[in-house]
Amino acid sequence: MKEKILGLPRELFENRRLIFSLARNDFKTRYAGSYLGIIWAFVQPVITVLVYWFVFEVGFKTPSPGTYPFLLYLVAGIVPWFFFSDALNGGTNALLEYSYLVKKVVFKISVLPIVKIISALFVHVFFTIFTIFLCSLYGYWPSIYTLQIFYYVICVFVFTLGLAYATSAIVIFFRDLTQIIGIALQVGIWLTPIMWKIEQMENHPVVLNIIKLNPLYYVVTGYRDAILDKIWFWERWQLGLYFWGITIMLFAGGALIFKRLKVHFADVL
Repeated sequence: MKEKILGLPRELFENRRLIFSLARNDFKTRYAGSYLGIIWAFVQPVITVLVYWFVFEVGFKTPSPGTYPFLLYLVAGIVPWFFFSDALNGGTNALLEYSYLVKKVVFKISVLPIVKIISALFVHVFFTIFTIFLCSLYGYWPSIYTLQIFYYVICVFVFTLGLAYATSAIVIFFRDLTQIIGIALQVGIWLTPIMWKIEQMENHPVVLNIIKLNPLYYVVTGYRDAILDKIWFWERWQLGLYFWGITIMLFAGGALIFKRLKVHFADVL
């Protein structure tokens, strides 16, 4: 069991050049054949942000969650969610999409989920830079705190990767998992304090504690801490310990499931 869990990171490191090559190719070919090409990768998230902004700030006239405009609060929180959602969907379907590679005996299929996550990371880098630029227009300039973005990117990357190894293996035998994940993501965006402030739940301590159990709460809050609130990640050390505890267990479980099921992939596909 130990070899199955520790062997996966070693395989990824040994095949790092292949991974980045496949990730670049995946990103380029995802929208091949369309007139706007990779622009479509940015259109949907931008439209989503505009709709949420219009509904909550213009329609419901949601009060500002702090000293900064609601738009900045929304964008800083929803950008890491977009990355998580895109990476999880891509990682889950990686083996199905590259089934012709799975059937090749000599190909290291363990690289496929991380290829899709790195592909999603390219778009995320653009939106993160856009978020920092947008905040700068409102007077929230980048500072040394902003460097924490790199740490939180690693957080969501590793968390999603561990989850994707489990889901990409299971979905081959249970195709309905794709639909279940889609529904979970639709619900999850509302259970994560992205469009609303968690302090609104202070009168409901049980609900508040349940929401904080969501690992994405740590990431979303971290992005806002780095860009807007200027708070160091170690000031939330308890949440950090909880997040990495869950992430390590999830990665170990995902690696174990993937290794145990992969001998059957080619037969089922």
